[in-house]
Amino acid sequence: MKCWRIRWRLSLSRSIRAYPVEAEPQRAATTPAAAAPDGPDHGVTSVGVTLLDEHQRPTTAVSTDDLAPAIDAGQYADGNGPCLRAYRARELVRVDDTRTVMSRWPRFSQDAQEHGVLSVLGFPLLAGDEAFGAFNMYACAANAFSPADEEAASLFVTQASVVLANAQAYWAAADLASGLETAMRNRAVIEQAKGMLMAAEHCTADEAFAILVEASQRENVKLREIARLMVAHGPAAEPDP
Repeated sequence: MKCWRIRWRLSLSRSIRAYPVEAEPQRAATTPAAAAPDGPDHGVTSVGVTLLDEHQRPTTAVSTDDLAPAIDAGQYADGNGPCLRAYRARELVRVDDTRTVMSRWPRFSQDAQEHGVLSVLGFPLLAGDEAFGAFNMYACAANAFSPADEEAASLFVTQASVVLANAQAYWAAADLASGLETAMRNRAVIEQAKGMLMAAEHCTADEAFAILVEASQRENVKLREIARLMVAHGPAAEPDP
């Protein structure tokens, strides 16, 4: 995983843990007939954030507990569900009763009910017009989220999106700068090795580079390492054919 992704997720983890959830949530029963009472008095049970990993696959990057990843996993495997819909469509997705979406998202509906979750709010994480993830809220009661809850969560998500987008840009730029610096150092040592070969073998720059490439392929050693050895020990360090 790239360094900026690690640092970004650390920033994200600090942000999401600031969101209030019930300390001792009362989970709904796993059967629809014995579901928990409806209404907005039953608060947020779990919060999770969906991001793409280095292979561009959705994953729950951070969460307040193990509930969100457990429900999200089925959505990722099925390729569908409210959190993926929020991310892909760049729109708020509201599910007031997971029992009613069985025909639309059967895998998600079943998983949510099995884990006692009946209400979901999914917000896209946006940087300008580009979505880079989703902020997902789960509750154990049906119709758990009031308009005030939605408004408060939307404000939190907007602020978190700005912070995370800035963090992503900063660490991506920092890693790019570090990569360019490394590339420049590698190029410098290769050029130095080429100069040593040109002096020792009385050859052109292209011929010196070809010698380095041949040695790299023959010894199955990266070109920069062959050059580094040559600079450290002289042209004799380049193994004989």
